[in-house]
Amino acid sequence: MSDKKKMSLEETMSRLEEIVGELEGEKLPLEKSLKLYEEGIKLVGQCSAELEAARRKIQILQQGKNGEIELVEIPEATFADEI
Repeated sequence: MSDKKKMSLEETMSRLEEIVGELEGEKLPLEKSLKLYEEGIKLVGQCSAELEAARRKIQILQQGKNGEIELVEIPEATFADEI
């Protein structure tokens, strides 16, 4: 799949589902199966990168000392522990 525009996360996930369906449901020649598998691996990498970027942008609301709501960035180290 060589789209010039970057697919959204939802489009990428949808394409991954299509690939899995093709690989599970059809008796494909080995060469086509390998091409689909390779495309799937690339798409998984794109999804992972996009999700990681989104995780870094996450902010949580926290109530401050005076009762006001303030935005607090989640430290990047928090994510490193989960990977």
